[in-house]
Amino acid sequence: MLDGSGKLRDLSGLIPDITAQQLTPAGLAQLRAIDAASLPEISAPGRIGAPFSGLGKFLCVGLNYSDHAAESGMALPAEPVLFNKWNSCFGGPNDPIVMPKNSVKTDWEVELGVVIGSKARYVALDQALSHVAGYCVINDVSEREYQLERNGTWDKGKGCDSFGPVGPWLVTADEVGDPQNLSMWLEVNGKRCQDGNTNTMIFNVAFLIHYISQFTTLYPGDIISTGTPPGVGMGQKPPRYLKHGDVVRLGIDGLGEQQQTVHAWDESLLD
Repeated sequence: MLDGSGKLRDLSGLIPDITAQQLTPAGLAQLRAIDAASLPEISAPGRIGAPFSGLGKFLCVGLNYSDHAAESGMALPAEPVLFNKWNSCFGGPNDPIVMPKNSVKTDWEVELGVVIGSKARYVALDQALSHVAGYCVINDVSEREYQLERNGTWDKGKGCDSFGPVGPWLVTADEVGDPQNLSMWLEVNGKRCQDGNTNTMIFNVAFLIHYISQFTTLYPGDIISTGTPPGVGMGQKPPRYLKHGDVVRLGIDGLGEQQQTVHAWDESLLD
């Protein structure tokens, strides 16, 4: 738990883990009732993992910023473009990005992640945000050759191992307030590549939850990654993709920052 002064507090004496159950309204109420100052302070946390365990579905929205669609050379969608990241890509915010074998077009995408806290099926638009447990930073790492040039769906370029860094924090919805006014950015080797704001989404968070719930039931622990602003590697002139040794740093206002080092294929970094 991150307390109000920014200190890390140890929850392990009270709960064994932060799971999907802790993301429900009852679970969050239990966490809110804790006096954070009474918990042991953590001075050196070591590796920071994903902010909860037991990920359900990892759902994603493509082309949800008009200027990103333009840089990709794609038409604005009439309805949200949906795809999945496979759960095996899920990882901590600072874990290494390991490019798959023979990758030549591994790319970056800073995105707002929406974490579901209560069951949502055919949700009315005006009730959609009540199903949100919290928000987080996601790097929707993407292999563009796999995604766009190897036939079939986008999924094969989106769900490779290590392609889903999440966190460092899950910030509860009450702390975030309006999810449609959050600045976001991403740097590669210290150079700013992406600068955006969630207020330029084509389909806002409430609509996405409403829309997706028409096709699948959302459960606590499901994540929706809501799209990226312009500035991805594919949109650079000329295109610029990640290579071994690159350092990617990204963040969203109030949700924290991530930093990943890029590695050529090395299976030992994934175990």
